[in-house]
This record gives sequence, C-alpha cells and structure tokens, in this order.
Amino acid sequence: MDWPYLHVTINHFPIILSVVGTFVLILALVAKRRGLWLYALATLTLAGLSAYPADFTGDEASHAVRDSWWVVRSAVHEHDQAASFALAALLIVGAVSAYGWWRMLRKETAGVPPKWLQWTVTLLAVWSLSVVVRTAYLGGKILHDNPNIVNPPPGFVAPPNPRTPPR
Repeated sequence: MDWPYLHVTINHFPIILSVVGTFVLILALVAKRRGLWLYALATLTLAGLSAYPADFTGDEASHAVRDSWWVVRSAVHEHDQAASFALAALLIVGAVSAYGWWRMLRKETAGVPPKWLQWTVTLLAVWSLSVVVRTAYLGGKILHDNPNIVNPPPGFVAPPNPRTPPR
C-alpha cells in the first residue's frame, strides 16, 4: 500500500462526515430534538478528528507522485493549499462541536444546546463544509481534468494490467 492509495482511501472520511454532520445539524436546528443534536455534534467532531490523517496522507502522496508524468504540479499545489485551509476549518468546527457535545452530555444540561451555541456550530459547519467541498473538487481535478492522462508523453506504452488474465 502506498501513500497515494492511502490518501484516496482516507480522504473521504472528512468529506462524508462533514456532509452528513451539517445536514443533520440543520435538521436538528429545525426539529429541536436532542438526539439529532447529539448525532450532529458527534459526527462533526469525528470530521474534525479525521481531517489530520487525510491532510497528512495527502502531503505524503504529493511527495510520492511529484515527478510522475501524469500529475500536473499546479493542480496538486492548488489542492494542497485548499487542504491546509480545510484542515484548519475542520479542526475549528470539530473543537466547537466537541465542546457542544460535551456540554450536552453533562448531567445538568437537558434538551438542546443554547441558541448561541446552535448558531455558532451551524455557521461554522456550513462554512467548513464549503471549504471541504472546494478542496475535494480541486483534488478530483488532479486526475479527472488532467490533460496529461488524455495525451500521454510520446513513446509511452502502458504496462500490462496484472489483473487481466493472459489470452
């Protein structure tokens, strides 16, 4: 297993957790149900916790593919810049969500979080989701919109696929 493969495997966790956590958070804001709030806050906390492994493996993956002919360095650099910002955004929303989660689990607190905390977490979650979506979009462009893959260098011969049975 190499760094690019590990990054592609891990990077989906903060994305999915951010999407689900923000969706359930908005639902909790409307429905005013304690269970929805606990789930949303826990999910956003996990999104914050999963951000660093995705960022770390992404840094290692960028070093591993830096000299590959099929990678456009400017696309990797742009994604890396966005990923650093996404890491900060997810750590912030994760920390605030962890505080809200901790506060809700204390014995003296019943019901939903106070209004100031509801709106703080909601605004941070929507903001961090927008940052994460942009980062994911830029990461997808590294391969999906890459002109080098459509037009490989002259003389390039693709290696045989080891999974294809011989004829």
